Amino acid sequence: MEDHGTDFATRAKLVRERIEAMKLIWTKSKAEYHGEFVNFPEMMAWPKPVQKPHPPVIVGGAFPQAARRAVRYGEGWIPLAGRGDVFTTVPKFREMLKEAGRPEASCPITLFGCAEDGDLLKRYRTSCRTRLRQPAGRESRSGAAILDRWRR
Repeated sequence: MEDHGTDFATRAKLVRERIEAMKLIWTKSKAEYHGEFVNFPEMMAWPKPVQKPHPPVIVGGAFPQAARRAVRYGEGWIPLAGRGDVFTTVPKFREMLKEAGRPEASCPITLFGCAEDGDLLKRYRTSCRTRLRQPAGRESRSGAAILDRWRR
């Protein structure tokens, strides 16, 4: 990360400030931001996003760190299905949303990297009530083959 100007130790705070600044730019006619890493005086930027109030910020990463970031400033969370027990972490994430006063619908979950196991996929859909996402790979040009396998 340091080879492109990001100190590993402060990366999460840098991302948070950048997202907060972008949300201001997207939603205010005149925006300014004064943080530790992001700092700019009043400025104007157009065009504004079509999505209101702004495009969704989807936070990817592991529980609990990325989950906390998603609750704090995200409009979605993407945990990796193969890391940790999502059947345990998804309910904990939903409890974090509740404690923050956010409805579940304000921060949907998309499991990434799901194994092609029909029973497990059904369990993800019913128990976790999440969207599922397969990483792009050899078959990314035609997702039909993956979807056909997942339907079985």
